[in-house]
Amino acid sequence: MRINEEIRIREVRVTDENGEQLGIMQTRDALRLAEERHLDLVEVAPKARPPVCKIMDFGKYRYEQQKREKEARKKQKVITIKEVKLRPNIEQHDFDVKLKNAKKFIEEGNKVKVTIMFRGRELSHPEIGNAVLDKIAKALGDTVSVERSAKLEGKNMTMILSPKAQKSKKTTTKGGDTENAQNQNAQSDSKKVQSNR
Repeated sequence: MRINEEIRIREVRVTDENGEQLGIMQTRDALRLAEERHLDLVEVAPKARPPVCKIMDFGKYRYEQQKREKEARKKQKVITIKEVKLRPNIEQHDFDVKLKNAKKFIEEGNKVKVTIMFRGRELSHPEIGNAVLDKIAKALGDTVSVERSAKLEGKNMTMILSPKAQKSKKTTTKGGDTENAQNQNAQSDSKKVQSNR
């Protein structure tokens, strides 16, 4: 984006700081006009014929643009894949530790790659690894969905779990309470009417 003296072309179409079209003019005249208003002449559409320039406060424009980019980066959620490695004949205590780690990763919003590492003859019993992966998925329950089911790759069996989107809780109890209160009010009103008779 070229500004002020960087704009070398002879003629430009000019828009002022309020978005009003000032028409086609000599670049030097447009520069003088921008200087008189203590603003910058900024080339916004260089490919147009003639190029379109806008009179604006370039410093303020850059600041606001950087602010918007920063906000956009804040809103972006980076999802990383964390890995939890287990053995097919894992002890219960070790399993619990690995499960705790997987649960922590899921709560942080990360995907989890669960890997069963086979050695030697263990490869002839892939169903044991499958059972361990199923056990992990069941233990994590409704908090996860299986993105990629168990798959044997060389000496490893892997499964990818991703966190389920949190559903907003319905406030049925509040509605129910107000309904009950309305019913009670209606009953007390009818009692008052009967007593007045």
